[in-house]
Amino acid sequence: MSDQVGFVTMGEAKGPSGDIPTIGVGMLGYAFMGKAHANAYKKLPYIFWPPAAIPRLVTIAGRSEQAVAEAARRYGFARYTTDWRQVVSDPEVQIFDNGGPNNMHAEPCIAAAEAGKHIICEKPLGRTAAEAKQMLEAVRKAGVKHACAFNYRFVPAIRQARQLIEQGALGRIYHFRARYLQEWIADPQFPMVWRLQKSVAGSGALGDLGAHIIDLARFLVGEPRSVNGLTATFIKERPLGDGSGRTGTVDVDDAFVALVEFENGALGTLEATRFALGRKNLNTFEINGSRGSISFNLERLNELEVYLADVGPREARGFSDVLVTESYHPFYANWWPHGHIIGWEHTFVHELNHLIEAIVQNKPVEPYGATFEDGYRCAVICDAILQSAANGGAPVPIRY
Repeated sequence: MSDQVGFVTMGEAKGPSGDIPTIGVGMLGYAFMGKAHANAYKKLPYIFWPPAAIPRLVTIAGRSEQAVAEAARRYGFARYTTDWRQVVSDPEVQIFDNGGPNNMHAEPCIAAAEAGKHIICEKPLGRTAAEAKQMLEAVRKAGVKHACAFNYRFVPAIRQARQLIEQGALGRIYHFRARYLQEWIADPQFPMVWRLQKSVAGSGALGDLGAHIIDLARFLVGEPRSVNGLTATFIKERPLGDGSGRTGTVDVDDAFVALVEFENGALGTLEATRFALGRKNLNTFEINGSRGSISFNLERLNELEVYLADVGPREARGFSDVLVTESYHPFYANWWPHGHIIGWEHTFVHELNHLIEAIVQNKPVEPYGATFEDGYRCAVICDAILQSAANGGAPVPIRY
């Protein structure tokens, strides 16, 4: 990687009137998550008005100069670089936003912490628990605010589910079962990408999809005591995609299943795969308690199915499909009149606003936002599932 730095030609931005501060953002990565985060930084000031601070897109880094220059123009960053160290050392950057591949999480985030930057890093935090722990220790030592980007904590319906559990509406929790299903690599001719390489990704469907439902399990039910896991790699060789006709070895899991025993006595099942034909992005969970149940499906993001055993006549009880779009529902007062739904992209607006408020107002990111502590604990659970799978599904205790 070179240290090429470039500037984007655009009209000079003028600061807003009044006393609302700005906060400089430096970003690593410009693809899927780069677009999602940049979009959220732009929407945030006029949705959460008045904002704690107005994000200023300072600089963005990526490996390809041509691609990162185009991303800077597209997203509105003032400048770009092919060396992430330029972002970390930039005095105008207060937030380091890491959306790079998994092997680019640890070193840049640790350097950013040492430079005194607040950090948000995409999941999984580290490729292993040991790597994630190094990152956690760095932000603790630096005393900076830190967030691991588990954006589904900021879906209004999921936050509503958390509130129902906190209020005791479900009673004692007995079960948590979750599935995260996609299909995008089911074709054996789909070429090798970084997500299929252990040295870059750390794991496959487990870290990519499973990390989300593991975090939701912890967020909604509590800490696991032990896990039993099984993994499978269905297509072990894939074309490199470079026209050479050669293939590369897939050395991560294509799918996993796990049994979870929670510390509070609840039982759980987790499943994730990238081989579920017909499933584009199905993330669903159900929680059963002594007084009721809730069910959620990300593909119906604004809805929460709720059953409360002691509400209404017994003869009329059943699951109710609650449209979580009232002004009193989580986050909705900032959006549209009731019944006007929001989408997946808006979870990032909620998440980044939460982080900026924590920075400016010196509030904790936890418990509703995920921190590097949460990212580390998720990595411990992922490692335990892999360890169990390597030992034929034998139970592995969770030790943080």
